[in-house]
Amino acid sequence: MILNLSLGYLVSRSLHVAAGLGIADLLSDGPKTIGQLASSTGAHRASLSRLLRTLAAQGVFAGDEQGRFVNTPASALLQRAIMRDGVLLCGEVIGDGTWWQAMGGLRQSVMTGEPAFRQQQGMEFFDYLRAHPECSQWFDRGMANFAAAENPAIAEAYDYGQFRQIVDVGGGQGGLLAEVLKRHPAVRGTLFDLPEVVADPAYLANEPLNGRWRAAAGDFWQAVPAGGDCYVLKRILHDWNDEQCVRILRSCRAAMERGSRLLVIDAVIPAGDAPHPAKVMDILMMVLTEGRERTREEFQELFEKANLSLGSITMTQSTLAVVEAFPA
Repeated sequence: MILNLSLGYLVSRSLHVAAGLGIADLLSDGPKTIGQLASSTGAHRASLSRLLRTLAAQGVFAGDEQGRFVNTPASALLQRAIMRDGVLLCGEVIGDGTWWQAMGGLRQSVMTGEPAFRQQQGMEFFDYLRAHPECSQWFDRGMANFAAAENPAIAEAYDYGQFRQIVDVGGGQGGLLAEVLKRHPAVRGTLFDLPEVVADPAYLANEPLNGRWRAAAGDFWQAVPAGGDCYVLKRILHDWNDEQCVRILRSCRAAMERGSRLLVIDAVIPAGDAPHPAKVMDILMMVLTEGRERTREEFQELFEKANLSLGSITMTQSTLAVVEAFPA
């Protein structure tokens, strides 16, 4: 077991490379020889064969009786229209190799408590994205890939129909809000994010929602729109340290009325030694940002500092949970 764990990065990196080469898309219309795959990708034939052999041993791709490669149910997920961008995000994060450098600095992060990315690049992760638009586009594609799978599960798991006006804070292109509004015809929504983000909220614009939503531009560090009886923070708090999270929560709290509710949609790390994806993702957060994945108790501490009280925690069919907070 220990040896497999110590070499696990070799398999994961093989997966990322195969995804980047688009092998699953090339096999989507049927089996291909290694020569055909090498010709289509420009890869070295023998080396590509060794790569795919390694992955086939993990159930990702397979060989047929004629020695050709075919997709398996696992490798089919690597197609561009399904999970390819999300897998590439896991493997490169922003597509320029800085992720591998940051992970190589994990020991440095463990010893200092500082993100290796910041020490290596001289700036914060999200500042780097703003300074490198091509990396930002890579990151956005990968996050959208994850969101497409998560949003229906999140919208299904919780009763959003009890609210009149939902404000999705940092809601990006409006994917989650669109899923919620489709399921609850009486609910209206506000998509709140930076001006350049909400300029063209594709997910909302592409749905027949009969004018039940509006976009609002602003900065959640300063203030969020008033008038909502539900405020949503999806995959926001895990990007930031505790002090920054409290600032965001206080911005929401200032806009909330007495009967309003705040829904933090993030992973909740369970107690004990049971496996959970958030325990692994927390290492990535450690080297890239000052953020972290949190436990129930850690969310409660944040809420208390922002004059909020922890309510229920609703698990979804994704890796995320819906964590309720009320005005204290």
